[in-house]
Amino acid sequence: MITLLVGGRIHSPTNPDATAMAVDDDTVVWLGQDPVGRALHPDARVVDLGGAFVAPAFVDAHVHATSAGLLLTGLDLTGCRSLHDLLDAVRAAPGPLVWGHGWDETAWPERRPPTRAELDDAAAGKRVYLSRIDVHSALASTALLDLVPAARDADGFTPDGPLARAAHHHVRGAAKDAIPADRRRAAQRAFLRHAASRGIASVHECAGPDISSRDDLADLLATDLLDVVGYWGSTDGVDLPVRGLAGDLFVDGALGSRTAALCSPYADADTTGALYLDADAVAEHLVACTRAGVQGGFHVIGDAAVAAVVDGFAQAAAVVGTPALAARHHRLEHLEMVTAEQAAALASHGAVASVQPLFDHAWGGPDGMYAQRLGVERGTALNPFSRLAAAGMILALGSDAPVTPVDPWAAVKAAVHHRTEGHGISPRAAFNAHTRGGWRAAGVDDGVTGTLQPGAPATYAVWDAADLEVAAPDSRVQRWSTDPRSRVPALPALDGPAPACLRTVLRGRTIFEGDL
Repeated sequence: MITLLVGGRIHSPTNPDATAMAVDDDTVVWLGQDPVGRALHPDARVVDLGGAFVAPAFVDAHVHATSAGLLLTGLDLTGCRSLHDLLDAVRAAPGPLVWGHGWDETAWPERRPPTRAELDDAAAGKRVYLSRIDVHSALASTALLDLVPAARDADGFTPDGPLARAAHHHVRGAAKDAIPADRRRAAQRAFLRHAASRGIASVHECAGPDISSRDDLADLLATDLLDVVGYWGSTDGVDLPVRGLAGDLFVDGALGSRTAALCSPYADADTTGALYLDADAVAEHLVACTRAGVQGGFHVIGDAAVAAVVDGFAQAAAVVGTPALAARHHRLEHLEMVTAEQAAALASHGAVASVQPLFDHAWGGPDGMYAQRLGVERGTALNPFSRLAAAGMILALGSDAPVTPVDPWAAVKAAVHHRTEGHGISPRAAFNAHTRGGWRAAGVDDGVTGTLQPGAPATYAVWDAADLEVAAPDSRVQRWSTDPRSRVPALPALDGPAPACLRTVLRGRTIFEGDL
């Protein structure tokens, strides 16, 4: 049976004035005005939108579903405003395993995390794993460390502070293995339901042996709550239906934990971070993925890591040829410290930029964490979205949940209102990157998926959006420019409260039902 949505505003590139949309099973079959829609589809099931706004559903191009679900169902440390807040939260948490996430010492008056002795006192014998906001270092109680003696001899171990690098991977693995399977699956479901309630129909799970597990990914791929695109961050592969060997395959770490690889030292510590893969290793992986016909990709943040990736792409192109390399649209996650020349080189190789605008919102600007770690000049030059778009890279927006919240309208706003002048993109470009761009990043580029037009999949969200504004043509990014006299689809205003999601639909199937 055809479903006819009437009495709303439909975001469509082919019919910007549409107030009605007809869906047959899983496909959009018509857009136009209410009276015509009723005449053309007299037997349709009619849904009165009551003035609501209908748009393509969002795609979150970088998530960690289980960890994000454990943040929803477990110990949320993102609200801790001091070292003592964190310790109080640990004292109150039930055992025997306490899995928490989200502490950020850069915003605390003490400007330091607790020592292991302080954590052990609060834990009172419980096994405690508390990941930093960037998930590249963590606090671990002695009771947890005792489960993995190898962590004490691994790179990144400190006797009295956060664990990073290999030591962190050891303790994270021990904590993850201690979570019962039913609790892990419940966390996944909680996250996916939460994402659907925010107008998201598809997520890209960036799994891998150092951050999740094969069983964890298998459970997630088996769900039908959302469209889940799986990536496995390893060069060794996995016997699961993943989209590619990409996502969090680490070239380096993170700036907050001082493990992002830099060309010159951090401003607040005598280190240049950690480079886990050099240009030769990057090239080898790209060649192998290209020849196998799968998507490859890497986690890359610091300028030394970006340089290694750019060199690796050039080496790979010399082996397999630029057309073959570009055809795979290999992915780069984060890509925070990139020059215009590097962006152009990566674009010429068909690379996708999977970026997280809420990183800049949380840590950008002259007074943010980036500036603390790098100094103001380097710290305010990060996440240049306009540079990536102008170079011609495919942009896909995501949250890196649980690192930042699943809040797509906030991400669109952050991409537009970048903390550094000139680094933002237009509302329309940001919205496209968080909808169609996510599908393109996963290899779906049929010209209609991620849009609402006849022939497109019926994947959309309905929003209670009272205030709409016409997205102005973007003079900064020529790729999205248009004649200012032309009609363009409207978007909710970005200077007020975010619209509330009333319904999310995936290929004609309702996956979230609000108050519509």
